[in-house]
Amino acid sequence: MAATKEEARAARDAKLDELHEKLTGAVETLVTGSDWARALAFAARFRSRSFNNTLLIWAQHEAAFETGQVPERFPSYVAGYRQWQQLGRQVQKGQSGYMIFAPVTGRFASSTPTDSGSWRRLGPREKPKPGETVRSKMVGARPAYVWDISQTAGDPVPEPPAPKLVDGEAPAGLWDGLAAQVEALGFEVLRVPHAGRIGGADGLTDYTTRQVSVRTDVTEANQVATLVHELAHVLMHDPTDQEARQHRGIREVEAESVALMIGAAHGMDTSGYTIPYVAGWASSVKDTEPAEVIKATGERVRKTALVILDQLDTHQASNGTPPGLERDTPARDTPAKEPARVDPIPERAGVPVLVGRGL
Repeated sequence: MAATKEEARAARDAKLDELHEKLTGAVETLVTGSDWARALAFAARFRSRSFNNTLLIWAQHEAAFETGQVPERFPSYVAGYRQWQQLGRQVQKGQSGYMIFAPVTGRFASSTPTDSGSWRRLGPREKPKPGETVRSKMVGARPAYVWDISQTAGDPVPEPPAPKLVDGEAPAGLWDGLAAQVEALGFEVLRVPHAGRIGGADGLTDYTTRQVSVRTDVTEANQVATLVHELAHVLMHDPTDQEARQHRGIREVEAESVALMIGAAHGMDTSGYTIPYVAGWASSVKDTEPAEVIKATGERVRKTALVILDQLDTHQASNGTPPGLERDTPARDTPAKEPARVDPIPERAGVPVLVGRGL
């Protein structure tokens, strides 16, 4: 029995090594800003899954398309083998699944949950002691497989209507929903007539006056994109953070990337979003491999976009989970915590109090 367990563990580790190689290969294809933008637009369509898993699905589906295994270059819905069976569909013979990371969780118990050092892991059948708090936490990963709907056959899956917008139009309710989130964080939203009022930028966030300004002499879609960009700054970037201030390029990439994901999730044209050459910003973090910076940035962007999207009452595109599916695991990774109100920033030497789109 021990040998069987060891063999199973070795097989799992080999699959995980293969997964990491696939992920590294997918990350290495992200060379230009356009590559990054396409990856984010794809991730927006599969935002219920981690950024790493969206890259894995993207790369493996592309390979399946190139070899004629699937009819379309981009997948639409993906799910596990038994999940497709829940929907009355069956994976077709000969179709290979896309390998992704699945979380391995453990149960932990503590009688003093506020003490981070007091948590102990429970055994498989171990019960907590009376009065203990029990929480589940991710402790590792295992390989799992998903298939695109085009690799299955069976009952039809209802197709919800996709958002439809004319060129330059913003989705109904999106501006108001975003402005409400900015205001909930303690900032005033100002609409200015032209870029000259805000230093030539499309938008500007002032942490001293606690104001977010957006120019209005552009299309509705551009105004909304700028407001998301500034909201992302407020959510993600503390101007007093010394380390963050050293990587202004990455901060701008993150803010613009969140704007791109929010736009893509609403069916907006994201071709006009400008992202710098990936190698430039990904190699700017000292003692960290660019591939790790790319993966971490992508996941921070995805989680921030989810925080914003969850608070919007707007018509959004599918997140890649087939309609009607009750997933065995949570529908998404735990999103970033909803931030508290941002404290005013005193204006002092060395602390940048202005950030903005196009600044």
